[in-house]
Amino acid sequence: MCGPLLPYRWVTSRRAVLSQEYPSYESELPEDAVKIAVCVKQVPDTWAEKRLREQDATLDREAADGVMNELDEYAVEEALRLAEAQVAAGGSAEVVVVSMGPERAGETIRKALSMGADAGLHIADDALHGSDALATSAALARALEGRAFDLIIFGSESTDARMSVVPAMVAECLGVAQLTFAQQVNVNGTTVQIQRVTESGYDTVEAQLPAVVSVVEKINEPRYPSFKGIMAAKKKPVDVVDIASLGLEPAVVGLGAAWSKVDDFAARPSKAAGVIVKDEGDGGARIAAFLAEQKLL
Repeated sequence: MCGPLLPYRWVTSRRAVLSQEYPSYESELPEDAVKIAVCVKQVPDTWAEKRLREQDATLDREAADGVMNELDEYAVEEALRLAEAQVAAGGSAEVVVVSMGPERAGETIRKALSMGADAGLHIADDALHGSDALATSAALARALEGRAFDLIIFGSESTDARMSVVPAMVAECLGVAQLTFAQQVNVNGTTVQIQRVTESGYDTVEAQLPAVVSVVEKINEPRYPSFKGIMAAKKKPVDVVDIASLGLEPAVVGLGAAWSKVDDFAARPSKAAGVIVKDEGDGGARIAAFLAEQKLL
């Protein structure tokens, strides 16, 4: 999947590339500014009842309210904190929110903008419906390459898929370092260092920029959008691109190109009524018999 993608090259003149390849995107940042992309996903509300679509056995995203993937909120917060630290040190920084999804995924981009991000990039195309992790990572990589991001931040996984592979796949497609499951991120010049969560504690991992980082929920406490932030988000720029503008063919994305599929599914059966045991002197024995019948003893 990553084969057709052009290799990622470090770009020394950001504004030249941005104006040449993406004329709809305008940035007034100095050339030494830190440019951060944070990838977010709109997912069905965690507490909503999920169901699959009868026609193609994909998740019915219209059946539940769409919300920003909870773990991506930590990624947005970390991107904002890194940008704020850069500005506090006398530098410049920009945070761009990137998301792939249908039209209503724009709501999730706007939430990230209301938290404080500067601009958005929305990959929206009906041909992307049913894309697996391979196609998703290819589309994201195509949208990210050439924009000279120093750091690309993801949440560690999405609550609707629980795969944790897209950050690594995007890094592979772009040909940059991947630093995953970070509970702490520090950027120093052209180097990024993280504390990577392990079963026994954490490992310290370091790489040269540009790089891809995924963060865990322990890394920070995401801020709530303020009223001022919500109003400001309405005026912030969001570029919308389709797969044609990314140079991707419909045949390599979407459900038809997915490496896995659902052959069959059935609705979860209704919960059966419980067994009521009235204690008439033999309650304990009857409960024990019931547990034995259920092979719990």
